[in-house]
Amino acid sequence: MEYTIGSIAPIFLFPFFAFVINAFIGRKLPRHGDWLSVIAIFISFLFALRIFFDFTGTFATDYYIHKVFNWFDLSAGTQVFKVNMGIYIDNMTAVMLLMVTGVATLIHLFSTWYMHDDPRYGRFFVYVSLFTSAMIGLVLSDNLLSVFIFWELMGFCSYSLIGFYYEKEKAGNASLKAFMTTRAGDVFFLLGIVAIWQVVGSVSFVDIYAAIADGKFANQQVLGIGLATFAGFCVFMGTIGKSAQFPLQVWLPDAMMGPTPCSALIHAATMVAAGVYLSLRTYPLMVAGDLTHFIALIGAITAFGAATIALVQTDLKAVLAFSTISQLGYMVIGVGVGSYNAAFMHLITHAVFKACLFLSAGSVIHSVHEQEMPRLGGLRKKLPFTFLAMMCCTLAIAGVPFFAGFVSKDRILGDALFWGVFAGQNKVWMIVPILGFAGAFLTAFYMFRMMFLIFFGKPRDHHLYDHCHHEHIGFNSNVPLLILTVFTLGFWYCGTLTGQSFGKVFGAKTEWFKILIEAPKVEKFVGRSNQEFSSVDTRIKTELPKAVYHHQSGYSGPSANNEHGLHSAHTYGAIGSIIIAFSGIFLAFLMYIKGSVKPMADTFKGWTKALQNRYYFDDLYVGVLIQKAMIPFNRALSSFDMGIYDRFAIDGWAKVNRVAFKASRWFDDVIVDAVGVDGTGVAVNLFNLVLRIVQSGKIQFYFIVLVITLASYVWSVNL
Repeated sequence: MEYTIGSIAPIFLFPFFAFVINAFIGRKLPRHGDWLSVIAIFISFLFALRIFFDFTGTFATDYYIHKVFNWFDLSAGTQVFKVNMGIYIDNMTAVMLLMVTGVATLIHLFSTWYMHDDPRYGRFFVYVSLFTSAMIGLVLSDNLLSVFIFWELMGFCSYSLIGFYYEKEKAGNASLKAFMTTRAGDVFFLLGIVAIWQVVGSVSFVDIYAAIADGKFANQQVLGIGLATFAGFCVFMGTIGKSAQFPLQVWLPDAMMGPTPCSALIHAATMVAAGVYLSLRTYPLMVAGDLTHFIALIGAITAFGAATIALVQTDLKAVLAFSTISQLGYMVIGVGVGSYNAAFMHLITHAVFKACLFLSAGSVIHSVHEQEMPRLGGLRKKLPFTFLAMMCCTLAIAGVPFFAGFVSKDRILGDALFWGVFAGQNKVWMIVPILGFAGAFLTAFYMFRMMFLIFFGKPRDHHLYDHCHHEHIGFNSNVPLLILTVFTLGFWYCGTLTGQSFGKVFGAKTEWFKILIEAPKVEKFVGRSNQEFSSVDTRIKTELPKAVYHHQSGYSGPSANNEHGLHSAHTYGAIGSIIIAFSGIFLAFLMYIKGSVKPMADTFKGWTKALQNRYYFDDLYVGVLIQKAMIPFNRALSSFDMGIYDRFAIDGWAKVNRVAFKASRWFDDVIVDAVGVDGTGVAVNLFNLVLRIVQSGKIQFYFIVLVITLASYVWSVNL
């Protein structure tokens, strides 16, 4: 398949056209046009599926497509200012496109059931279609500028969907909170784009890679900081904001005020993962800027901190929200410790099982009209399909063997263990794997706490339980959940049952994910030329260099040649992950099924209060940073603006202008008009009068003048 504008654009355009049509005439269409949105994203999925099979089965592993077109050209003379837009498709793009369109298709389908009775049913699909097209555009983008454009478009959709139930004050506040918090990271992201543009002259990924290989970032500084460090930090701040990493994690839990399907699509599977995707795309810049230690530490703090807060949540969606923050932290750990392949694998596996978890939560909420877990219980008998889906996803996120979460998270933790312990660097970085493993234990505990409270034991509120109908198979209610459940199994991603080298499935010879996904080799982009959209790629797609499979594939951290240490770290990590997962499950069983262990709230009341208040971050930001710092500062600026600038620079100049106006009017009336204009006329008239008298034409007058003149002369001579 030759990739041109005709074969790529439909992936983005079908959801976008669905948005446009539904926005203008959706109310006049049957079912408010929901079928149009579902069909559009399904067609995008079919295109993405074709790309996926091309890159996994036909093309060589090292093959990529980069085609551009000139967006605008403002060059003049020797000043060149061109902005190109284009697409960049490689193995990571192909896998990401398949995940985004596949998960989005199932969520669209589920939404037709979940949102059916909502009075703003049509508006929901308008926003979701726009968001989906923006996410696809971001994945296809070949440069940071177009990424930023789609990034902001997704932010708008997120804001709109969080505040979807705008009659609720909390929903409006949550949407503003999300919008303003993510903008903090986006400002830095834009600064990073500008900094890169100043040096490279482009923000295309391939141009950035080539510039790094050519050493263009070396010896370049901004504010006394290395340019690669400054630009990499700014770009990563975009990740911190969008992927809800410490310290900008406060917006995501409140984002659960939106409809549950949008929580599954935007705030679990796709948009929040876009920040991690950005870090993976710019990974060479992070390495060049020596930011990997900082990134790993941020991820570790986020993974552990969010997991601790999830321990005390009673709202079902709040548990899943903090779980999302924690799992995003593991992806960021992977980026920081050089576990590039595993970080991206966890992005994909997490998108699948977390989307399924949110849809399952939606099924529970839709059935019992309640999301406070202490009021539920015993629902596995009435919601068997939802229970099956939610249990498989919980096993996956808890890191139980045979499930996808174990495969991806175990590899991140193994690489983190090697990076922090075996790689021969400062032992202070052991904190990263320690927090990672501790977070994994807490994840298994709080997720099974959720399962036990919802589906096990006796009903705690018989009124809710009695009004819950028995679940039946429905193509748009629980079939999407069951399809996602199938892909929570680990062998889809690694070819083996356990993620290790034994237990191969379907005769798999290699782990396709490890072979396909690797950190960009910047050297291969040096000297390459851009391809126009209309051009045909003459490279032989099947004879390019292929990636070599081995157990170390995907790791690019320090001392990667220490194979024995890496193998030992992964062995210890796998064993530790299994022990930790089952320990967390067992503790939850003792606490919430057997009742032999007291809940943490009864034992650690002080810490529990801190967790219930989310470590007081909201109090810090709202009570201290905003109310005691930013608002007084804003008032000071307002006082300066009103009291000094307006009074003197604006109103003062008005007074000066009035005085100047009066002076100039007096000068105009008196000097110019009265003297200069009217005075000239009077002088001329007077001169004419004198001339008329002198030149009267009478001989007598002339004789008298002559006599007087002679007499005056004679008199003056005698004197």
